[in-house]
Formats: sequence, structure tokens, C-alpha cells
Amino acid sequence: MALHFSDQEFSRRRQELKDAMAKADYDGMLLFRQESMYWLTGYDTFGYVFFQCLVVRADGDMTLITRAPDLRQAQNTSNISDIRVWVDKHGSTPHDDLRDLLDEMGLKGKRLGVEYEAYGMTGRSAMRLNSALDGFATLVDDSELISYLRLIKSDEEIVYARKAAELADRALDAAIELAHAGADEGHILAAMQGEIFKGGGDYPGNEFIIGSGADALLCRYFSGRRVLSETDQLTLEWAGAYRHYHAAMMRTIPIGKARDEHEAMHTACVAALQACEDALVPGKTVGGVFDAHAKVMDAHGFNHARMNACGYSMGTTFSPNWMDWPMFYSGNPVVLREGMTYFMHMILMDSEAGVAMTLGESYLVTSTGNERLGRSSLDLIVG
Repeated sequence: MALHFSDQEFSRRRQELKDAMAKADYDGMLLFRQESMYWLTGYDTFGYVFFQCLVVRADGDMTLITRAPDLRQAQNTSNISDIRVWVDKHGSTPHDDLRDLLDEMGLKGKRLGVEYEAYGMTGRSAMRLNSALDGFATLVDDSELISYLRLIKSDEEIVYARKAAELADRALDAAIELAHAGADEGHILAAMQGEIFKGGGDYPGNEFIIGSGADALLCRYFSGRRVLSETDQLTLEWAGAYRHYHAAMMRTIPIGKARDEHEAMHTACVAALQACEDALVPGKTVGGVFDAHAKVMDAHGFNHARMNACGYSMGTTFSPNWMDWPMFYSGNPVVLREGMTYFMHMILMDSEAGVAMTLGESYLVTSTGNERLGRSSLDLIVG
């Protein structure tokens, strides 16, 4: 089996879940998040776009119900021994099959935690789940239960986070080499992703972000490529991904020469990142990190150009995005603890001036503060 963690690691995770279920007074959990299944069992697939569910009883017994294409996928990548297949056919009712499975597992009339906040759990699927289990069991939305357990990374996980950061740095090296007037954005993307693949990495949870000229002010991927002009700006956001663990980075690279606005905005980004580093320590809150970011950006006169969030947790995530829970925004009460990993992005987009500047790095929270996982310089890069 292609398991990336030790038996002891998986045993520890299962015990953590059992303890959390006992505290919540659950007789079982219905897991729909692929991240949860991967963390708990190693199960690795994109089959979550269809109906599947990992049922975990309070005693730790697990059964997966999925489609036929994922039978061998689960056998080869997970430690799940009991795998059931629902049949693809017109009028298939896998939610009813799940109800029958729950009955078999002695969970009729019981209290079940449910991961409703999952990419495979569409609105229609949730309605069908509720209908199939109406009067059968008590369902409680507890979508963040395992997400909270996944926040603290083990020693084995931190090895993968460090490897992801190494691959992200190598991708930046490749981008810097090509980022100059006349370069094709497609060649830059190919070089960056190629470095990650050559290093044994994975596809990331979402597309790399690339935009130049006016599109350097965009924070999302979009289709289409252009060639860099003599004087230009290039915004990149990407992540190294290794065993599905992510370490993201972000940069805006002036091409030809940096405008005065680029220089001023970069100075603010560096200062804001330093303030966030000072706030990213055990015992403080996730919301406090955002407040540190906002205070610096506003003091530099960039309230109009900053975002209302400045990063998020990094970990094992699957498509459609690499953003993990929780996010840095005002008032977020989650307390920082040793072993958490985060991406902190300083983003300034001045629409009136048409100028962008970004700076983003991934960090590990330590016992006394934090450690930046990347090695790349924070100096302004001019291509």
C-alpha cells in the first residue's frame, strides 16, 4: 500500500478522533471531506467529486462506501479494510445504501456528527442525505472537528511541509530566471510546476496564480497567456505540494524597472510581514495576526489597497483549493499553537495607480515563536 505515514501515526490520529467523538457525545461520524479521509486513513483520490462517505464508529471501526473506480484506489492507498461499493445505474440511491450500512453498523437511532462542509457534499447531496436519514438518526453538523485535529502537525507531517517549502523555493528560482521582458507567461508556469514535479511533488490544490500588466492586480487564476512587456509587473502565487502537504509563496516582480509605487508598497509588505511574524506565536489568536497586518498597511497609507484577510492554515488539501482552515481575518478566535503551519500573504492592489505588490511565505509555529519554512530572499525582485 502507498501509505505515507507510520502505523503509529495513523493509530494516534484515530485515537484523537475517538477522543473528540467521545467529548462531543457522538456514536459515529460521517466523513465527506477528502482531507479528513486522507489524514485518518491515507485514502488518496479525486473520487470525492462523486458520493462517498467514510463512516467511523465511536469505537474506531471504519467502513468506506464509494464507487467501483475507487475500490482499488482505497485498497492501494489506505488502511481501510471494509470497503463497500454503490452501483452506478440510472436511479442509483447511494444515500439509501449509506443508511443501510449505518443500520448494519448499529448506528440506527444514534447521534452522528456530519461533515456537511465538503466539496463533494453538494446541496442536492445534502438534501438527499437528510431525507434518507430523516427519523433514522440524529445528525449534527460538525464539519470542523477533524479540521481542528489536523491543525497541529506531527513530526512526520512537518517533514512533508518542509519538503513542500523546498519545492516552492525551487519554483521561485525557476520563475526569476525567466521573468524578463519578452518572456511568455506559459513558459514561466511550466518551469515552476516542472520544478515541483521533478522534486517528487504533487499537483497543488488549486492552479498557480499568474498575471501581468493590469492582470497583476488579480488574485485568482484565469485562462489566457501574454508576453511580458519592456516595462511590466508580474504577480505569482504558487505552492510546493508534497504528499498533498502545501507550502505557498507569493511575489510581485516589476519587469524592466520598479516604479516608486512598487518600492513603497514593497516596503509596506515587508514591514507587515514582520509584524505578522511577531504576532504568530503560541497563545495569541489567528485574528491578532490579521490585526497586525492591517495596522502596518494602514499606517503606510494602503488601507485602500489591502485585503480583508492575510493568509490561512497550510496542510493537506485537495482540489479545488489549497486554503486550509482557519483564515487570518479580524476577530478570528482560534488560538495559535505549536505545530501549526500557515501561509501569510501581504497583498496590495492599487487599482487607481494600476500597481500591484505582494509578498507571501509559509511558516511553522514553534514553542517560542515561528520559523519561516522558505529560504528565498524577501528583497524586491526586478526582472
